[in-house]
Amino acid sequence: MANSLHTLFQALAASRDRRELRSRFMDGVGEHFGVQRWGIYLLDELRTHYIAVDVHGMPNIDTFVELYEKVGRAVDPIMQYVVEHHAPAHEQMVLPPEGWKQCELYQNCCGYYDHEHIMTGPIIGGGSLIGAVHFARVGDTPAFNHQDISDLSAVCTHLSACLATFEMRQTRINSSIANRLTVRETQIAELVAQGLTNAEIGKTLWIQENSVKQALKRMFSKLEVTNRAEMVAQLRDILN
Repeated sequence: MANSLHTLFQALAASRDRRELRSRFMDGVGEHFGVQRWGIYLLDELRTHYIAVDVHGMPNIDTFVELYEKVGRAVDPIMQYVVEHHAPAHEQMVLPPEGWKQCELYQNCCGYYDHEHIMTGPIIGGGSLIGAVHFARVGDTPAFNHQDISDLSAVCTHLSACLATFEMRQTRINSSIANRLTVRETQIAELVAQGLTNAEIGKTLWIQENSVKQALKRMFSKLEVTNRAEMVAQLRDILN
């Protein structure tokens, strides 16, 4: 395997958060695969919309993403393969010879951007597809081959592992935060997150409004925040 790929693996493993992971991936992967355009996409919790998009070499990226979502995603045979098998693919793997330029994805979307060859790989988390990486070669360029697929499979494994590490780290942080609060304080935090006033929280929990105020002071101190908004933001991943 090329040294550049090992260097990329090390850079990914040294990332401290998702933003840095995306940056290091984008900086290191294009040259190895000999592509002019590449990107990384992460899905929301419902797996229906992209929440993070980082793309290199693509003009008018917002227009392309809008076009792809409108007329491309539903007819993308490469992405359909990735979703079904959780494995990378390029157009020659899933389409018959000369089938790429005849398919709806090329004619309605990729053809407008001169994407002569495309390759997509999965990002997996918790047994589900949580994102994808996409590559495109434009103009008179060679097609992707078996070595490209093998290398991309390795890259996707490392990306998925790094994201899983971040998720585990965040879970430990959330658990630590949650353990600082009593059951009653957690109930109060949940009601604050719903927008209830101190008086409304008191009525809901059958306690005095002043007891709510005193509890919030203790909670602010425990969580090292100064107001309700900061508290809710810090607890957003553990509140119902």
